[in-house]
Amino acid sequence: MLRADGVVFDYADRGATLAPPDDDSEATTDAAAGGAADGDSAATTDAAAAADRPALDGISVSIPDGQFRVLAGPNGSGKSTLVRLFVGLAEADAGTVRVDGHDPAVDPLAVRTSVGVVFQNPRDQLVAATVAADVAFGPENLGLDRAEIDRRVEAALATVGMDGRGEERVTELSGGERARVALAGVLAMEPDHLLLDEPFVGLDAPARAAVLEHVRALAATETTVVVVTHDLRGLLSTADQITVLADGQVALSTSPEEARDRLPELGVAVSDGVDTGGSGNGCWEP
Repeated sequence: MLRADGVVFDYADRGATLAPPDDDSEATTDAAAGGAADGDSAATTDAAAAADRPALDGISVSIPDGQFRVLAGPNGSGKSTLVRLFVGLAEADAGTVRVDGHDPAVDPLAVRTSVGVVFQNPRDQLVAATVAADVAFGPENLGLDRAEIDRRVEAALATVGMDGRGEERVTELSGGERARVALAGVLAMEPDHLLLDEPFVGLDAPARAAVLEHVRALAATETTVVVVTHDLRGLLSTADQITVLADGQVALSTSPEEARDRLPELGVAVSDGVDTGGSGNGCWEP
């Protein structure tokens, strides 16, 4: 179970030692404005705006094992900051954060062996020279045998539409392709909890559909799946529950059916159509 109780987190208390992630910086990007986002562009952090209030201001969220939870909200709402706390990359100023009973800030190793995460800028997670080597990095560190590593690498690359490209060099990939590789690397770990921060940016329609199918299957096997996004295409019919953050607080947490009518007023775009690919709604062409 992932659980946060009464959590407060303020970047202003940390000065320049820890900057807000792009999504929680009150920054404006093309994607947030409804246009296309470039795979190699980054949001401009507005530290002054972020300092006006805590990134998280007393929130409480509980995500049971095996649940498919969507964590939504406009830029600056605190979504990505909460992900940082769950994986032990930051420590709350107040309140408690627990993953399977462990405090990520105290016992990050225990947490990171059970939690897989892909952040907003997945290219920063790539560590090897070739696609297959990068995806194999996590399973290798789990001490798996070669046959099992190869099986996981092949399956993960197929899921994100990168099968047959294992020998390509990571540096020669586009931004969208790098995003796919980073996601494949996490899927290959087969974690108990999967946290995906804006996972569909950079994926075309077939890859997006494949990822959705895979995370649905994972959730059915008691894997906790948390998708952090402002792009809800295909998710309202998939998620068990939707939690919306606004101004560092929980504005709504309910079933997709009950959330649907309130999402637009909370700054979350809703589309009833299926994903058709293209560069709209924050997706860039791979």
